Parts: sequence; structure tokens; C-alpha cells
Amino acid sequence: MNQNYTVIKKEPIEELDGTGWLLRHKKTGARVVVISNQDDNKVFQIGFKTPPKDDTGVPHILEHSVLCGSREFPMKDPFVELVKGSLNTFLNAMTYPDKTVYPVASQNDKDFFNLVHVYLDAVFYPNIYQKPEILKQEGWHYDLESADAPIHYNGVVFNEMKGVFSSPDQQLARIIQKSLLPDTPYGFESGGDPAAVPDLTYEGFLDFHRTYYHPSNSYIYLYGDMDPDQYLEFIHEHYLKDFGEKTVDSSWKPQAPFDKPKRVEEYYPIGENDSEEEKTYFAYNAVIGTSLDNELYLAFQILNRALFGAPGAPVKKALQEAQIGKDISSSYDNGIEQPVFSVVAQEAREDQEEDFVRIIEENLKKIADEGIPKRSLTAAFNFYEFRYKEANFGRFPKGLMYGLQMYDSWLYDDEKPFIHIKTNEIFEILRKKMEEGYFEGLIRTCLLDNPHKSVVVMKPKKGLQKEKDQQEADKLKAYKESLSKDEIDELVKETKRLKEIQETPSTKEELEKIPVLDIEDIRKEIKPLNNQEEEAGGVKVLWHPYFTNQICYLKLAFDMSSVPMELVPYASLLTEVLMGVDTEKRNYQELGNEISIETGAIAASMDVLPRGKDDFLPMFTVKTKCFYPKTQRAFELMEEVVFESRLDDKKRLKEIMGQIYTNLKMMLTESGHKTAANRAMSYFSGYAQYKEEIQGISMFESIKNWYENFDEEYENIVNGLEEARKAIFQKQNLIVSYTGKEEKPEFMAESLSHFAERLYPDQEKTSGVHVACHQRNEGFATAGGVCYVACAGNFMDQGFEYTGALKVLQMIFSYEYLWIQLRVKGGAYGCMCSFGNQGDSMFVTYRDPNLTETYDVYEHAAQFVEEFDADERDMKKYIIGTISSMDMPMGPDDMGARSFNAYLMGKTEEELQKDRDQVLGCTKEKIRALAPLVKAVVDAGNRCCIGNEEKIRHAENCFGEIRNLL
Repeated sequence: MNQNYTVIKKEPIEELDGTGWLLRHKKTGARVVVISNQDDNKVFQIGFKTPPKDDTGVPHILEHSVLCGSREFPMKDPFVELVKGSLNTFLNAMTYPDKTVYPVASQNDKDFFNLVHVYLDAVFYPNIYQKPEILKQEGWHYDLESADAPIHYNGVVFNEMKGVFSSPDQQLARIIQKSLLPDTPYGFESGGDPAAVPDLTYEGFLDFHRTYYHPSNSYIYLYGDMDPDQYLEFIHEHYLKDFGEKTVDSSWKPQAPFDKPKRVEEYYPIGENDSEEEKTYFAYNAVIGTSLDNELYLAFQILNRALFGAPGAPVKKALQEAQIGKDISSSYDNGIEQPVFSVVAQEAREDQEEDFVRIIEENLKKIADEGIPKRSLTAAFNFYEFRYKEANFGRFPKGLMYGLQMYDSWLYDDEKPFIHIKTNEIFEILRKKMEEGYFEGLIRTCLLDNPHKSVVVMKPKKGLQKEKDQQEADKLKAYKESLSKDEIDELVKETKRLKEIQETPSTKEELEKIPVLDIEDIRKEIKPLNNQEEEAGGVKVLWHPYFTNQICYLKLAFDMSSVPMELVPYASLLTEVLMGVDTEKRNYQELGNEISIETGAIAASMDVLPRGKDDFLPMFTVKTKCFYPKTQRAFELMEEVVFESRLDDKKRLKEIMGQIYTNLKMMLTESGHKTAANRAMSYFSGYAQYKEEIQGISMFESIKNWYENFDEEYENIVNGLEEARKAIFQKQNLIVSYTGKEEKPEFMAESLSHFAERLYPDQEKTSGVHVACHQRNEGFATAGGVCYVACAGNFMDQGFEYTGALKVLQMIFSYEYLWIQLRVKGGAYGCMCSFGNQGDSMFVTYRDPNLTETYDVYEHAAQFVEEFDADERDMKKYIIGTISSMDMPMGPDDMGARSFNAYLMGKTEEELQKDRDQVLGCTKEKIRALAPLVKAVVDAGNRCCIGNEEKIRHAENCFGEIRNLL
């Protein structure tokens, strides 16, 4: 390894199929890990210990701010330039309770080097020292439009955290951590409490960077198929050699154990018209040792699943049977120095606190004394072993996830970056300890006999958001009254000055400092589809022969086009009920154990695939993944789930509905941008309206009605589930997707034939799905502090055709017009748009402090397109950034799903290639030609907003109807 670094250790890491090096930079003491293997999706990250000392959110604001220009890359937003013009497979930055991490990933060597260069320059030499406006934009500032206007706070992080603090679940997580670790950095909000963010001064902001963003406090990580010496030399020569070693006081004393458990009571806001009945949250919490205990780190994940997480897990089941709250969840946060375990009851009665604690502790004691049922423990063990071995992180690069996991130990012991990655040996040790009462011992030491616990009670309070808003307004009013006329005039000038700076683009010279790839660096051809039509057991099988490392991925997909619309909400409910109720053979806990022991998972889901304007395909899918020798057993279990599930278990059905009810409530508000955008499209799109019925506000309203009127609705629910089951599971509806290379499809012929024989009789096919759409233009009021503002339309209604150039326009909008108007100037945390192949299109914001102003921005979008200008270099960047978003690396199961979906939607390789060619051949003239299409989308006038009640009622002219969301 490079001579500027000392090798601390080198060891093979079987789990990553590579070698791990732990290094120390000689001059600065910077810590470095190199993982050398054959993965071409290379990852770099640099992290710093950043323990907060208050709630101002300085670690979070700094994470945003260092990416706003630096010494070698002085443009205003290098991060955006990289998104627009690189082939990155990951590009972001994250603030945690005790660290800040800056990761990048790419499969292109030249691109990867550019990303590393820009990020290193950003963290060590940011423009924050020369440009105080960066703190104002990204953190907070006083906003005063005119001398007689009221003062407001604005800033990206300020508004983002207002959204975070609007969520009861997020608020509860913060209170839990503070309740257990009050004397450590974990007792503060590293993201920033909106009430405290304005206490951050410019000097305090700079001082935090000076203190913590030093190589001596850094953790550098390189992963993948590369020449590590080349990067180590560059990092030394270009950055580290210019620093000396420095003592950085970034450590803290662990929280001293409590003498006895403590109780904490807090409040969260609900709407003025919401009931306070059955809205209390309870949390039973404990500190679980230290994250440096690698056996405990993994063992407690297994124990949590066995006791609380798996279907029918005993302690969770006891709480559900006592009807404590609408849903019970548990979590184990082992990404901090002192891991925290929590059991949470959502939306319980206030008088159930004592029962909540008693039931948990009585059941834990009983299980510790009598032993955890061996099959339950084995199932939990297998669940995690399969998960670790599969290492499927979806769209996230493996190297990224492994690197982040290393921080769980490396941050607290310089010599231990690999202990949570090397799991093969730990699984072997724990498997032996299962027989020795180890896990029962953990129940006693970590939970029953552990005084370092808390019970958090979080109660609803009407008008609390209004109180907070009023306190903020009073504080700002008092501040304004304390200013002289000259000071007020100066503040108006500062507000205008900031907007002028935000509107002034970076110079051509500044922008050209970011290296840009050539179009020649991009693959011109699409990744081919891989669909081989086969037949097994009398059923059509689409085979996707990709290498899967001995794992068989199966989807039994049922066309729902002939299922009547009145049964669709019941079909959506069925996805949750299957695997959640008893079958004719066993109870649902035993079923869950069998599934975890024999397979990687079995799950049911519904999806809707667009096939053209006014044409879509709804599908009900039962899927599994397992090692090849277990395939027959997987089919037997899927049969049991589909045909033998008891859909009339009244008690269990209500428990499941409570879980869906609370999960949907959380999803609708925390992903308010998705909820609002799809709702707006449902006013004109059958595709979006169908999605509404299975996962949107319409589905929530169905669940709410069923749950709140359960006794009256019970028979209708059971009948609906039974009818949906018979309408879906017919042979004429079935097609199988199989991803794997080890066996040809005929290996499953017998199992598939047996499954098919049990399918219900085919019923007469109808001619497609018919969905009624109505323009409503709704404003949905919540107790939150921010808005999610959507507008939508279908450009094909006005005779326009789809073109791949719309993908490039989406990139331009997202990181030019919408980014500057809505995020940089408006303070919204996120802004998005999409233009679908079938014409459905939308604009939406995320955690937006504005509402009418945002609609004004949408109204002028077409004008921006009409006047759009870009030189050759800029167009090249937009094209490269677009291709990057189209070419994200995929695991084998995702590759199989891509091919399968293309088949179902009737997409050919020729059509996909045409789309790619239109992206690669995009010009500024072709973008300008899209202005009438954009105008058609906005002029369609379909609007939906979810958000702050006061803002929505002030903007009542924007909506045809205003009502409470929940």
C-alpha cells in the first residue's frame, strides 16, 4: 500500500469476496479502510465524528452547506452539477446522531475519480468562509419582503425539519433517544429542532467546521475494483499532506447507566377536528450494551424478531390480544455507540400505560423462564442469515451499505471497522449458543434486569401546531419591534440581496471547473431484456436466466383486469391478510416460522403497470425467494397461504386492520409528495385512480371505515376477501416469472402443476378495467407545519406524443428551474416532476413552506421551457445525468423484474432503444419544442395539496374542496 500510510491490518473478508485493509495516514492520523474486490460499482466515502452540543442542527446544516461550492469547484452548487452530469450510482450526504457521511459511487472510472475529487474539496475547503449567504440559504435566515410585512424564517434545513417534527413517529424516535441518553450528544437533535435552528450563529457554524472537518477526525473508505494506490496517492498529495495532525475532541462519555427506569411524557400535535381518543403512543425502551459487542449486535436483531418482529411473535401477540393500541412495532437501533431497543404501541388509550408495561414484562419473564420456542428462534436466525448472505440492498450499492455498517464499530474503536461485516463466524457462534440458553439470558440481562430503561408516553394535543406557529410569530414580531427603522430597511435589503444571489447563475468559468464526461463514455445500447417463454406444469413461465448465487426468485403473477372494481380494495387488504392469519394446517406464528426456516420470504403485493393512455394492467403477485433445494417446499407454503388461509378470523382481522390503518396514516403524511401527486393524477387517470384504490387516500378511507365500524362491516369484509380470492386466483390469470440460472423451468413442473390444480374455476373474462375519474382539486389539511403541493395533467389529452426528450426535461426541471425557484429561493426540501409514457404527468414539492407561491412557479414552467437555452456542454451534462438515472445497477432479481414488467407492458427492446436514442440525441431545440406540452399539463388544472391546515384554508381559492386528511 501507499508509503504515506501505515498498514494497521490486512485480512481476507470472505463475506465481501475480497481483502480489507485498515490504514492510518502518517501525517494527519486520518483513518482509512480499503476493501479490494471485483465489484465494479466502486464506492468512496469520507465521514467525520460530528457530536452535536445543542439542537441548532449545525451538523445537518453543514452537511448541506459544504456542497455549495469549494476552493477548486467554486460554482454555487457542485452537488447539482454532479447530479446533472455524472454517471453516479449514488451521490448524497447524510447526517446521523453522531456522524456526518459523504458517499459517492460509480461504475465509470473517470466519473468515479471526478466524484471523489469534488467531495474531498467540498469537505476540506468549502466556500462557507467566503459566502455567509450559504448558511442563510441552507440553514436559516430572516425573510422580510418589505418594511411593513411580517418577518418569517426561511431556509432549506429549517423547513425540512419542520416536516420531520410534524411526524409523530419521528418525534417519538427523538424523544426515546433523549430519554435514555440525555447526557450524551444523542440527547440533542443533530438534524435541528425548528425552534432552535435560528439560534445558530455564523461564527458557531464556521467553528463547527473548523473543529470537526479535519483529516485527524476523518474516516475514509474505498471499496471495489480499482487501484487503491492511485486514490490513496491522490488523497494524500491533493489534500491530506497540507494538514498536520490535530487533537480533535470529538469523543464523549457514554451515558452512565440509570439506577432505575425513568418515565417521560410529551405531546404531539393533531388537527383541530381530530379526536384525542385512542391517539396516545407508548414506548418501552432500553439501552442494549455497546455496538462494539459484535455478538450482541447480531444476536439482538435475531431476538427482536423472535419476540416482537415475526408474525405471531409472542410478546407482540400478547399486546395485540390485550388490544393495546392499533399497532405494535419494535426497533433496534444499533448504529449508535449505545444501541437502543424500543417497543411501541401506536394510537392506544391513555389509560393503557400500566397494562402496556406489565404485559411486556410478564411475557418476557415467562419466556426467559420457560425458554424461547426453538422453532421461533431458528426461524428468526434463518431470516437474518438468508438476508446477510443474499446482501440485496435494492438500488443502493453493496459497497455503500457495507461502508455505512462499518461506522457502527469503527467510529468508536479505530481498530475495529470489520467486526460487523465478518458475520459468517458470528452466525456459527450464535447457532451453538442457541442451545445453551444464551438468548434467554439476553432477555434477563438486557431487558428484565436492566435499569437503563425508559417508558415514553406521547399524548395528542389539539392546537399544538398552532401554538408553536404562534410562538414563532410572536418571537419574530418582538424581534421586528426591537429593530430601528434603519435596521428594518437593512433587513429588507438583505432579503433582496439573498434572492439576487440565488437568482444569479454561476459563471461559465466556474461551471467548467467540474469535469464532464464525454457522450462517448456512455453506452449507446440498452441493457437487453431476458425473457424466455417456457411452460412448466401447464403454466406459462417467463424465465430470466441471470446468475443468482444459488437463489431461486419466483413470482406467481395474476392478471386482475377482470376483477370487479368493488373488490379491488378487498384485494389490497388480502395482500396483508395472507401470511397474517391462521391456515387450516397451523396458526400464523407457526406459518411465519415455516416460511423463515424454509425460504428467504413469501410475500403478496399488488401493482399497476401502465401500458398506454387509458390502458393499464393491475397484477396481484405472490412471490418467494429460496435456495434451489427448497423450491418444492416454497410452493407448498405458497399453496397453504393462498388456498388455506382462514379469512374469517374476526379477532385477527381487526388486529391486521389496525396495523394497516396506522401504517397508511404514517405513509400518507411522511410521503405526502407521493400521496398528493397520485391523488392529483387520479382526477383524470384510470391508472392513478386504481392505485388510489389500493394504496392511496381512497384505500385509507376504506380501511378507516372498516376498522372504526368493524362489527357492522365484518361480514362484508370476509365476503369481500373470499370473493376477491376466487376472482384473482384463477389459472387463466396466472403467469410465472422465474429468475435464476441454476435450473431450467421444468425443474418446478410438478410443484407448479400441483399449485395450478388448486386454482379456482376460471370465470368469464371482461374487457379490461373501467375506472371512473372526477376532477376534485382537494386540499387535505393536517397538523403538520409544511405542505406537499401537486399539480397534474395528461399531455396526450391535447394531442401530444411521448418522447425520450421528456426524460431530459425532467432532469432540467428538477435541477434547474424547480430547484432554483422552489428549493433555493422557496426553501422547499424537495421538488419533483415526471412525464409518463402514457401521458400522465405531474409536478410536486416535498416539505414546502409555501403553497400559492409554488403553484405560481408551476404556472410559469412552460415559459421557462419556451425560453430554455443551453450550450453544448450543458446539454451534454443533462443527457449524461439522465442516462445515469436510467442505468442504475440492478441485482439479478431486479433485472428479472425489469424484463418481466417490459413483457407485461408490451415494451420491446426496439421501443426501449428508441427512448434511449431520443435521450442521447436531445438538443435545446427539442427541449423548447416541449413548452406547449408542459403548458397542457399545468393548464389541465388538476391540483392537490396535503399540508398545514392554516395555509390550505388561506389558499381556499386553489381548491374545489378542503377536508382533513386523517
